Amino acid sequence: MGVCPILFIILDLFRETGMPNQLKRFLGFKIPVVHPFCALSCLSVKMLKIFIGLVVAGLVIALVLENYNTAKHPKSNSNRNHHGDIFYNTHPYPGAEMDNIFWFVQVSDIHISRFQDPRRITDFEEFCSETIDVIKPALVLATGDLTDAKTSSKLGSQQYEVEWQAYHNILKRSRVLERTKWIDIRGNHDAFNIISLESVNNYYRKYSATKKEGSFHYIHQTPFGSYSFICVDATLTPGPKRPFNFFGILDQTRMDELSILESKSLNSNQSIWFGHYTTSTIISPFPGIRQIMSSAVAYLCGHLHTLGGLMPVLHSRHPQGTLELELADWKDSRRFRVLAFDHDLLSFSDLSFEEWPAVLITNPKAAKYTNPAVEPLGRIQSSTHIRILAFSAAQITAVYVHIDGKLLGEARPVKGPLFTLKWDPMRYTKGLHNIEVKVEDAAGRSTVRHHEFTLEKDVSLGFGFLQSFILLTDHYILARVTFVFLVLVNLGLIVTFRYLGPPALKDSSGFASQARLSLHLFCKTNTLYYSSLLFTLCTAFGPWFIGEMIDGHSGACFAFGVFIEGHLHEGSLTFVVGVLQLVFFNIPLTCYLCWSMYLRCQGNCFRTHFRRAGRVRTLMVNVVMLALLLWQAYSCNFLLETYGTTACLLSPLRTWALVLGLLLIRYAWTCHPPRLRQFIKSSHPS
Repeated sequence: MGVCPILFIILDLFRETGMPNQLKRFLGFKIPVVHPFCALSCLSVKMLKIFIGLVVAGLVIALVLENYNTAKHPKSNSNRNHHGDIFYNTHPYPGAEMDNIFWFVQVSDIHISRFQDPRRITDFEEFCSETIDVIKPALVLATGDLTDAKTSSKLGSQQYEVEWQAYHNILKRSRVLERTKWIDIRGNHDAFNIISLESVNNYYRKYSATKKEGSFHYIHQTPFGSYSFICVDATLTPGPKRPFNFFGILDQTRMDELSILESKSLNSNQSIWFGHYTTSTIISPFPGIRQIMSSAVAYLCGHLHTLGGLMPVLHSRHPQGTLELELADWKDSRRFRVLAFDHDLLSFSDLSFEEWPAVLITNPKAAKYTNPAVEPLGRIQSSTHIRILAFSAAQITAVYVHIDGKLLGEARPVKGPLFTLKWDPMRYTKGLHNIEVKVEDAAGRSTVRHHEFTLEKDVSLGFGFLQSFILLTDHYILARVTFVFLVLVNLGLIVTFRYLGPPALKDSSGFASQARLSLHLFCKTNTLYYSSLLFTLCTAFGPWFIGEMIDGHSGACFAFGVFIEGHLHEGSLTFVVGVLQLVFFNIPLTCYLCWSMYLRCQGNCFRTHFRRAGRVRTLMVNVVMLALLLWQAYSCNFLLETYGTTACLLSPLRTWALVLGLLLIRYAWTCHPPRLRQFIKSSHPS
């Protein structure tokens, strides 16, 4: 039996017998008596609309996924002439000798604190004295947040000289600066509460090893070529207190400086860019920071702290081919990274403190982390030996190599941490293959490392969508769009319903009708309407608070930016805060007031509505509203702790909003609105 006859039979049954009264009351509507062909036509239109909606949604999802598809092959970077062929096959090839290789270390988000976790300092000193002595890197990159700069409550921010002295003393006692090149740069915590680079509170200039503010270019010279390391300094100057320097900013002047550094780096074998902020948390003018660093093989950063452990691995690839490798923090995770250039091929391994042996497979390198735009990947296919760096505080006793589950042999030591094993790469020219290395040391410890590799040009592995979304999305733009959308929706609704006539009383059953009617009640009540309108406009355009953005220096915070004594920092985290304010206070408060007015028009008061409107539902609504009021109160306390008493008292978005919300709730439950019938009758023209 076809679908159409079944529909006709069902409609006939409804027309003949009608729906049960209980079901009609439950659903709140009646089935109209219609001709089967009319019903079928209406159904077809609805199905067509659903189909079109699904198609549009599918296209949007496909476009989003394609935008974050990191498995696409980037084009060869024409700026590097010696890499004109992305699989060029010239000497030297990875072999059995200790040549054309050096390694270095990255550590990030150290957060030396006078209040939190004393072992953070002692472990870091052990890392500088013992771990660095075992690995013996050519250089160390400390990518920001050297100190914590937070008060004992963890809410406020202040530069403490004792924290910087502790950091400086560790470098001095461990004599690490005598054994390697130590490059330390500023993070957002290192710029908290600093009015200028010349400020006496800018302890980075006094106690760091590098003592260089701004972006700079370091060239590492080797017998087999030069390698560029370019620092991206996006920290704010002036540096406000937390949290409004979570995003970094590169103005046009800084971008021009980086462009010059990028041009100079083209004469190097390879270039590495490094900074504190991820590119997704850097505001930069056209063409954007990712395009400027497109000639780099990788960008090394920190800052996100694995999102509180939710994302222990945050790696992705820019559309131009540059790898972005965020490193987990030293603060809580005690993580660091060992990287190596082996015949101009970059490999790395993220490691945990005191876990030995540390293993890094440099040839063949992992297929997932290739950058065909700038790396000579053809050297892997022409190599003669598998190459492994193995580090341990004890002597390495064995290095076993497996490929695709089969034991290939035991690698032999060459010099220092390098171990090699002869292989025939022509046996692995097709598809993906898995290499596994097991390293054992004299202390009885062992470590197993493995990755997939390929010798094919057209095989590329992508990164997870969530990783790419976090690292490749310009979140400040997303926050701006979301904030503007929410403001427009909020304003549009209350202004529209202000001038619309209310629905007929007979159509007031059902959730949608009740919601419309409650909005009419809210918008026709002058006190509620004008208060909500002004509150929303203040959230969008007015100052959120006025106070000391930096100790001794006043300023004001708006959605579109932060003013500090004539300087405007473009809005970034402010839009995120604005979205949270709208979603968790402004809009819920409006909904609660609408609901309250609807119940008041039915003759309820605050005490009686628990009995008449249903205990469970009303209890849930009031508990949620109470939780949101408490959240707003906590926001006031956070503002007090971070920016002081003046900012808390002069805060329309926080303190004033909380008081206004309480007054409006009291007004909604104590005013004398008309009955529903009187309201609708008086609102319609006679």
